[in-house]
Amino acid sequence: MRPKQAIQVLLRAGFFIHNQIGSHVHLRHPIKNYLKVTVPRHDRFNLPTYVVISILKQAELSKDEFIRLLKNKHGK
Repeated sequence: MRPKQAIQVLLRAGFFIHNQIGSHVHLRHPIKNYLKVTVPRHDRFNLPTYVVISILKQAELSKDEFIRLLKNKHGK
């Protein structure tokens, strides 16, 4: 999975880009203020599986929900 795809899925899940420091994009959720997700943005490389799992944990998304958002280009 490319970093851009992961960011798009998080945006569909309701997150917004809070800031970017270097090659890391920081996203937050407007309702669940405690949720903070960091996505490394190295566009030439795919995200390793362990990084995608970490993103799911940070975002409190299940694997099924993440896949549904990945396939659904129009949000929830």
